[in-house]
Amino acid sequence: MSTPPSAVPRPHPLHALRATVFAIGALLVLVAVGVLLRQPLLIPPLAASAALVHGAPGLPISQPRNLVGGQLISAAIGFGTLAVTGSNGWGAAVAAGLSLGAMMLTHLSHSPAAATSVIVVLQAPHPAPFLSLLALGTGLLVVIGLLPGRIGGHPVRYPLSW
Repeated sequence: MSTPPSAVPRPHPLHALRATVFAIGALLVLVAVGVLLRQPLLIPPLAASAALVHGAPGLPISQPRNLVGGQLISAAIGFGTLAVTGSNGWGAAVAAGLSLGAMMLTHLSHSPAAATSVIVVLQAPHPAPFLSLLALGTGLLVVIGLLPGRIGGHPVRYPLSW
């Protein structure tokens, strides 16, 4: 039986502050690297991924395998769907649903990644640069996610599994 939401204790204010600071730092690194590369590296799904890594580092969907794998498989599904449906909302909806199913079947569940497939279908970016930047962005989030438990006194060590 699950614990009712009212019974879940609030995080200690210092824990919330630490998670906030590290998440902001991770997102600022994505922006800085994107500026250096003259390419957008911060996309909304990666902001949601950073929130999971720093706000809920113990969850299975926050672990590196799920973060990187879920994002990349969802992007690939987005490109496949784009090829079949073209760039439209119908295709974006189908891509998000297919991404969910693929992540479940491959044990790579990472909910923000479904939005990545939507972005791919709606924006129709060139595959090679997009996938390269996505891999770089997710890799940076994982590396930065290692820091709070080592220098920030985070109560949960990240990652719990690779």
